[in-house]
Amino acid sequence: MTDSGARQEPAKAAPMSSKPVLTLALRDGGIFAGVVAVIAGLIGYLVDGTAGLYGGLLGAATAAVFLGLTAGSMLVAGKIAKGDQTSPKFFAIIFVTWVVKLILFIVLLLLLGRQTWLDGRVFFITVVIAVIGSLVIDCLAFLRARVPYVDVTLPDAAPTGESREGTSPEGNPHP
Repeated sequence: MTDSGARQEPAKAAPMSSKPVLTLALRDGGIFAGVVAVIAGLIGYLVDGTAGLYGGLLGAATAAVFLGLTAGSMLVAGKIAKGDQTSPKFFAIIFVTWVVKLILFIVLLLLLGRQTWLDGRVFFITVVIAVIGSLVIDCLAFLRARVPYVDVTLPDAAPTGESREGTSPEGNPHP
């Protein structure tokens, strides 16, 4: 044990970034929403004509916007909070976005609830399928993203040409 008289401060951990996961989720979610819009619009049209088409397209668009707002707000919040996910700014942005989404969802349901130009069943089924699919896409993005979850400082390696064999963990030779 050495006593240099000065206490060493622990290294400050770099802020963790969820940006790779969120950008993957946004990209793949956007592609998925486009595919859902085409398929749901086609099936909706076959089921109930233009009302079904509008239900499928609007359901896919609604799900894409609401799910994109979540990932997008987390990216914006991370940038504003400079990567500190414990910052009050980060939580404030996320909270305000969720409240706005809740209000928009209620307004959307009130406006679209009794519309005759829209097939509500196709709309509902499309939203449910898009949300479940987006959750699967988010999980896959999380699994595929290579984000370190531990910040480790490795000990200094032995100087070149010297062997650490025959030494204790403290660096002292074994008797």
